Amino acid sequence: MGAFLLRRLLGMILVLIAVSFIVYLIFIIIPGGDPAERIAGKVATASNIAAIRKKLGLDQPFIVQWFDMMKALFTAKLVSYYDGTNVVGQIEQGLPATFSLCIGAGVIWLFFGILVGTISAVTAGRFSDRVITGLALIGISLPVAWLGLILRYLFAENGLGSWFPDGGYVPLTQNPVQWFYHLLLPWLTLAVLFIGFYGRVLRSNILDTINEDFVRTAKAKGLSTRRILVKHVLRASLIPIVTLFGLDFASVLGGGAIITETVYTLHGVGYYAFQAIGNIDLPPLMGVTLYGAMFIVVFSTLVDIAYAYLDPRIRLS
Repeated sequence: MGAFLLRRLLGMILVLIAVSFIVYLIFIIIPGGDPAERIAGKVATASNIAAIRKKLGLDQPFIVQWFDMMKALFTAKLVSYYDGTNVVGQIEQGLPATFSLCIGAGVIWLFFGILVGTISAVTAGRFSDRVITGLALIGISLPVAWLGLILRYLFAENGLGSWFPDGGYVPLTQNPVQWFYHLLLPWLTLAVLFIGFYGRVLRSNILDTINEDFVRTAKAKGLSTRRILVKHVLRASLIPIVTLFGLDFASVLGGGAIITETVYTLHGVGYYAFQAIGNIDLPPLMGVTLYGAMFIVVFSTLVDIAYAYLDPRIRLS
């Protein structure tokens, strides 16, 4: 177990280095990617641009620029080219909103995904299965931006009445009731896509697992149908779901919820990334990208550990 965690730690460091290098390289070579030209303005002279480039260290060799930015990032001294704010500080300010959004939505989509998938598998071929399948396909097909705008219009603006707040975020420590109230629509918006997808995947896994030899053995022992479903079939079928949840949760936590945060004006990490993209601001993009990559690697490790618990045949070494 110790060797496994050590390998994953080293792998995470290598991944972060590679991702940061690629992001910096892409940003530098894209048209209009020179921060000095954008900061200097449209009527700037060549000497103005050169002075700004020297001040930002952009006159140094590429590898030196990259190393200086990484050093500033990991010492919490990296600042935005656009407004001079501290990148790490801005990410820390956005973490509560992003964590609240992703954890709540994750609980919803995992619970209802498992529930929908199990019901659909148990009633395979019946009317209820066809209804669930149709709803799941509709949920998978709905664009998050469109769904968020529709829900916000219907339930927070002039549609069916102002049942919910029209965007914004209230910290949990400030008012738990308002925290829940403000996040309910964003949670549902973000969770709908995953509920349908997880339900379909789990349904397929359960139907495949039912025909396995260990399930036949459990039936031959006289175990109840409910116990076989919960203890044997569902446990084995959840392994792919664990993989999906770990990677999907890490993705939305690392900035994948950018559309939901933007639609509902939740000033989280995703919203911060959206503003940085609009300003073509490299330091925030670098910080958010590495933040997201770190979560993906960490959750990938947690998924492997969960594998070993769900399937005793898998051992970490």
